[in-house]
Parts: sequence; C-alpha cells; structure tokens
Amino acid sequence: MRQCRGCREHFPKSELIRVLRSPEGEISLDFTGRKNGRGAYICRKLSCLRKAQKANRLGQELGVSIPEEVYLALERELEENDGN
Repeated sequence: MRQCRGCREHFPKSELIRVLRSPEGEISLDFTGRKNGRGAYICRKLSCLRKAQKANRLGQELGVSIPEEVYLALERELEENDGN
C-alpha cells in the first residue's frame, strides 16, 4: 500500500502513478514502479494531481523542485485514461 500525495488515501502500488527522482537527480514518471530512485505516488484522479501540485507535495516528498513538464506529462496521462 502506498499513499497518494494528493488525497492522502492509501492504495495498492499498482493503482498509482510513481513520480521518480533518480540517483542522478532527474525527475520522471515510472509506470513500472521498478526503476531505481526515490518515488512519490499520485492516484489516477486529476483533482488529486491538482491538490498535490498546488501544495507542492511531490516536491516536498522528493526533496526537489518538480519541473512543469512532469506535471504536464502526468496531466496528459490522466486525461488519456479518463482518470481511471
């Protein structure tokens, strides 16, 4: 079980999207959940992404500033899958 950084509810890892900070400091999306690095999770609801972005919860969890491109990629992913 992992906690969504938007709604703070717990979900199985497979139901969440992982935002990854690699050992080199790069920020990316990890759909496999297996890449090496520190992860923060967001559920597949656009409202949760907006909450997490507004409060900078992903950046706080990972200890870095999250680039706007990552938020845009997350938004595209959620819209493509209709938030499911």
